[in-house]
Amino acid sequence: MAAAGKRNTGRFRDPRHWLGGLAAGEVFVRCPRCAERASVLPCPEELADGTRHDVWLRRRLSCLGCAYTDLWDAPRLANNARAFPELSGPNDPYFGLPLWLSTKCRGRVLWAYNAEHLNLLETYVSARLRERGQHMGSQTLVERLPAWIKNGRHRAEVLDAIGQLRALLA
Repeated sequence: MAAAGKRNTGRFRDPRHWLGGLAAGEVFVRCPRCAERASVLPCPEELADGTRHDVWLRRRLSCLGCAYTDLWDAPRLANNARAFPELSGPNDPYFGLPLWLSTKCRGRVLWAYNAEHLNLLETYVSARLRERGQHMGSQTLVERLPAWIKNGRHRAEVLDAIGQLRALLA
């Protein structure tokens, strides 16, 4: 991937990430109390367990600005199975809070869960040649991007919006 803030004009090969994999780590959200940046992370005590899928791990929301905290646990369905988090934006899949990394672009919302997600979007959008990689159906994040992001004619606008989001990480 391209370094942060460095625009790639060459080739992009789909690394075959799926959205759930990017949401399994840190997700930046807007704090419900102070509206500053907060983080949603897997609870450390659950990481060593290894018995559950990453997206089902208990999550802790914490804001360094106002010390707000909250816990999330995957809801149970009628058959006692765990419900799958809603993996779509511009809200986080666990608490349903607005994502910190979201901005208007072309009359829609461009969003990312974290810096890794933002880097992937920037590398893809800035590339002149985009290769799909090995077949994985339509389950990779890149294959599921909306057409307005994929359209090369929108490259400059989308990259400007990505730059705005990157500034929020500073």
